Amino acid sequence: MLLLSEVETRVLGALVEKEITTPDYYPLSLNALINACNQKSNRDPVMTLEEDAVRQALDGLNEKGLAAVSSHADSRVTKYEHRLQEVFNFTRPETAILCVLFLRGHQTPGELRGRAERMHRFDDLSQVQSALQRLMQHDPPLVKVLPRQPGTKESRYAHLLSGDVESASEPTGPAREIAILTPTADAERIARLEDEVTRLHQEVAELKHQLADFRKQFE
Repeated sequence: MLLLSEVETRVLGALVEKEITTPDYYPLSLNALINACNQKSNRDPVMTLEEDAVRQALDGLNEKGLAAVSSHADSRVTKYEHRLQEVFNFTRPETAILCVLFLRGHQTPGELRGRAERMHRFDDLSQVQSALQRLMQHDPPLVKVLPRQPGTKESRYAHLLSGDVESASEPTGPAREIAILTPTADAERIARLEDEVTRLHQEVAELKHQLADFRKQFE
């Protein structure tokens, strides 16, 4: 059974997410990967990872066969890609579910459906449940259902690639924040600017896809 550290989980989740949502900018350079890991949105906990932490996580994922330097990128800059599909041969729904669990922690089926939409659109909750069941029936299981918390209607699910999870005691409010090798104030300002540039790149890529789909209607 693979056992990932918290930072390895974040790096793997970021690589999977960006491959699906911004394929024009994938594989990712180290700098783009750091920005993806440190995003303030769609992350729980929010992390502040420096280059050394991300490099160490990449080394660990490479040893486990889950990430590697891309051999296809036409660039002088080293770029990285995940190998999740080669190891597990997931369907797109399973990949989307697992990616959200990597990036945002324990989730209810309703949360998973909404937060996975950019990677895969689930028509209803039964499709989410089906994907969860397949992940739970994997040998060994990759997902488990957590005990329902008092006052809640839905059970929450957790991935098991970082080890077993005993309870659903994880905070459910605003995203927690974890700083690992906290950067200097200058580095923080640069990271915020790079975050914004990455976000703008993603929006431009999405607009290009929409424009291409629109043009196809008249071909």
